[in-house]
Amino acid sequence: MNFFFALLGGVSIGIFFYGGLWLTVRALMTTRHPILLTFSSFWGRTLVALAGFLFFMGGVWQNAIACLVGFGLGRLIVSTFLPRAGGSTRCT
Repeated sequence: MNFFFALLGGVSIGIFFYGGLWLTVRALMTTRHPILLTFSSFWGRTLVALAGFLFFMGGVWQNAIACLVGFGLGRLIVSTFLPRAGGSTRCT
C-alpha cells in the first residue's frame, strides 16, 4: 500500500511541478520582472517537490523509486493535456 501511495504522491508532485512550470512560462511574456518570476518559481517548485519526495518516500528507497516514476508520469500527464503553443517542433 505504501508503494502505491508513493506512486500517487509522485504523480501529484509531477503535475504540480510541471504545471507550475507551464504557468510560469506563460506568465513570462506579461510580467514586469521576468528574472524574479523565473527564480522564485524555480525555487518554490523545487522546494515543494523535494519536501514531497521526502514525505512520500518515508525513508524507504523503494518508495523513492515509486515516487520518481510517478513524477515522470506526472510530466507525461501535463504534457498530454496542456495545449501546445503553436505547431509541431519536429525538424523535418
